[in-house]
Amino acid sequence: MIGPVAIYIGAAVAEIAGCFAFWAWLKLDKSILWLAPGLISLAIFAILLTRIDTAFAGRAYAAYGGVYIVASLFWLWTIEGQRPDRWDLAGGIICLIGAAVILWGPRPT
Repeated sequence: MIGPVAIYIGAAVAEIAGCFAFWAWLKLDKSILWLAPGLISLAIFAILLTRIDTAFAGRAYAAYGGVYIVASLFWLWTIEGQRPDRWDLAGGIICLIGAAVILWGPRPT
């Protein structure tokens, strides 16, 4: 179980960092040079997501969505300095439960 969780966390960090590089360039007037590490980070995200052990990409992406949401809330708090409220936290927990059901729910063989 730790393998997929670690992959999803790594993918979330890579995706959020990559997207934030574009955000910084377009919204925070940072240098266009921010795009180089952003693109590398997004490539790492895509590579990591292919490491999830499932036969279908859509299932890997769907389960990842819950992890991405929680990681985004953590980013909001630690990087942007905005503490998530109770509704953010409740939504994040619901999303993680959904991700777990998608990833580890029993499937016919």
